[in-house]
Amino acid sequence: MDFIIRAATPGDCKDISRMIMELAVYENMPDQVKISHEVLEQDGFSKNPFFQCLVAEVPEQYRRTEGYTVVGYALFFYTYSTWKGRSVYMEDLYVMPEFRGKGVGTALMSKVAQVGKEQRCVRLQFSVLNWNTPSLDFYKAKGAQDLTDSEGWHVLRFDGEALDKLAQEAPKN
Repeated sequence: MDFIIRAATPGDCKDISRMIMELAVYENMPDQVKISHEVLEQDGFSKNPFFQCLVAEVPEQYRRTEGYTVVGYALFFYTYSTWKGRSVYMEDLYVMPEFRGKGVGTALMSKVAQVGKEQRCVRLQFSVLNWNTPSLDFYKAKGAQDLTDSEGWHVLRFDGEALDKLAQEAPKN
């Protein structure tokens, strides 16, 4: 199947937003999605963007009946490891179900790795839900290490009231 991987543009944000919801439905968490395509445009395409995004686009002959030609995306941003240095974090890698198994996901992830290497990143990190064995198998087959198994790392988060409370504990300067 023919497809291209390219940098997302502000005009892609409606498709990215649609696929974010598709991914959230797959992960059984659609109620967690609070972002809009307008916020994606602002946060990804402003003077100081918070993320970068690649999209997979198919030619017109593969267009979905709904009219979509953008069939996958990889959203990522840079982080920093005090042990290793520059890192890239892939927040999402998603390919619409009917386009899976055709190399689209591999191409998106490989392009994120290439962009990271061009920025002198020494690693690519991401998270996968523990029940998502198709994705875990896909990543492991590509050589990814499961740090939960090998190093015992836990992913933790503050949000909502817990984040508010933590922020209120900051010293007043």
